[in-house]
Amino acid sequence: MMIESNLVRQAVEEFLSGTGCFIVDIKVGKDNFILIEIDSEEGISIDYCAELARFIESKVDREVEDYELEVGSPGLGSPFKVLEQYRKHEGCEVEVQSLSGAKLQGILANVSETGFDLEVTKKVKPEGAKRKMEVTENIPFKYENVKYTKYIIRFK
Repeated sequence: MMIESNLVRQAVEEFLSGTGCFIVDIKVGKDNFILIEIDSEEGISIDYCAELARFIESKVDREVEDYELEVGSPGLGSPFKVLEQYRKHEGCEVEVQSLSGAKLQGILANVSETGFDLEVTKKVKPEGAKRKMEVTENIPFKYENVKYTKYIIRFK
């Protein structure tokens, strides 16, 4: 017997309601392995994940159906899965791979329900100029044309 992912989602939504946190992913796999990923603008603490795990355990009875539960936040380099992650990282440097295979890096901008812009800065040498100049262009993307978007981690 499989645990209903709807049951798990309802419990997570109840726990997160009004907190500013959001669901990134919920998976119920074989052998009832439940993986819950949550996030917020400020990030998620281990203590908060533990609280959510205890709450899920109070709502999904192990006596009825045994399961394994893992609660966490997505890794920094993980591809975005939900609109809230795009909103959280607006103004940050990201890598986008389009469905056509092109990979671009730039600043995530103008996030909306349907897509976003990628501000890409390139050095170009205008005709007749002695040196290269930086030119910034906004490249619009629709979510359905994106294979993945992920945050770029820079160590300076």
